[in-house]
Amino acid sequence: MSVKSPGDFRPETLAVAYGYDPAQALGAVKPPVYLSSTFIYPSAQHAKDVHCAYFDNEGPLVGESNHIYARLGHPGLDILESRLAAIDGAEAAAAFASGMAAHSSIALAFVRPGDSVVHGRPIYGGVDMLYGTVMSEFGAAVETYTDGTDPANVRAAAAAAMAKGSLALIVAETPANPTAALVDLDLMVAIADEVAAQQGRRPLVVVDNTLLGPFAQRPIEHGVDLCLTSLTKYCAGHSDLLAGGISGRLDLIARLRMLRTTWGNHCDPFTAWLVVRSLESASVRIERAMSNARIVAEFLRDHPKVAGVTYLGFLEQGTPARAVYDRQCKGAGSTFSFHLHGGEAELFRMLDRLRLAKLAVSLGGSETLICHSATTTHYAVPRDLRIAGGITDGTMRLSIGLEHPDDLVADLAQALEAV
Repeated sequence: MSVKSPGDFRPETLAVAYGYDPAQALGAVKPPVYLSSTFIYPSAQHAKDVHCAYFDNEGPLVGESNHIYARLGHPGLDILESRLAAIDGAEAAAAFASGMAAHSSIALAFVRPGDSVVHGRPIYGGVDMLYGTVMSEFGAAVETYTDGTDPANVRAAAAAAMAKGSLALIVAETPANPTAALVDLDLMVAIADEVAAQQGRRPLVVVDNTLLGPFAQRPIEHGVDLCLTSLTKYCAGHSDLLAGGISGRLDLIARLRMLRTTWGNHCDPFTAWLVVRSLESASVRIERAMSNARIVAEFLRDHPKVAGVTYLGFLEQGTPARAVYDRQCKGAGSTFSFHLHGGEAELFRMLDRLRLAKLAVSLGGSETLICHSATTTHYAVPRDLRIAGGITDGTMRLSIGLEHPDDLVADLAQALEAV
């Protein structure tokens, strides 16, 4: 038996029970790893029909799960993508070799020379480089907004982008990396509709949901076109794989899947199996990490050597950001930034004294990770742009893991003595 209709269950249940029928694998309770690069056709006619269904969406095998070659698709990918789509509440999903592979695929699939893109600032350094440097070499322009909860700020960025070319994408990372700044998804969808009326083409609204993940925020419910998640982070949760996922409308996902066939940046069978395994415990891990994060954030907020903390749970009532948080988020997450009084020298002394928290990039793993954003994740972003996005020389990103919160607080306390 297997769960047939995702609408009957909540995301936490779908993460455990959807997309796999034990009857497919001799009754195995858990999906096997399908380590095969190619798949047998039972007949020559079947081979033709499979290709006709895959490339032309025609013939008797349309809609059936048949495989040709693992780069085009494989059973593990079917399970992962159907489960991810169900969790996100989307029509379909596509999985890629990394979060940046997913971001790059969206850019290459939907942006053309002469187009423009709008995204928020701050944003993950790799995405900043993708649109600010790489896509410009393909003739695309970029504009940025610095307050995703301010309609005037976002509309001004959209207008500036349209002055450079047809606006193809409105990209939002919410919460933003590393400051946890929020973006109003309802506002982004409304502005996309306004832009469509002005230029005769509706830009796609793309949301990077990595920092909260599918159990604490569901962008598809707000009408966005594509929801992107670095599966490397909370969904996998053990810092031992790279993968990215995109959920959204079937027509958009179908285009990404077809182009993925040529690009060859799909999620491989073993990684797909690892992500499916990890998704089952993701909601529990995220809840524990968020509980730990509040304790650590409260300690840092009250420490005299800390100038500020960007933890979402501290947003003031009555502010636009708090209104967005209450409407859009189901939790405060466990990745945020804090700022020390001082600069690079003070931060480095503190970081070198840590014993439990690990000095490394990435986030969402079972272990607590910390890094100095300006010299690591956002090193390649020009300093003036980093500052505009709220990333100072005193900013550190902290991703809280599953350790006991008292031990984390004690480790940070002794390290702060070096400042």
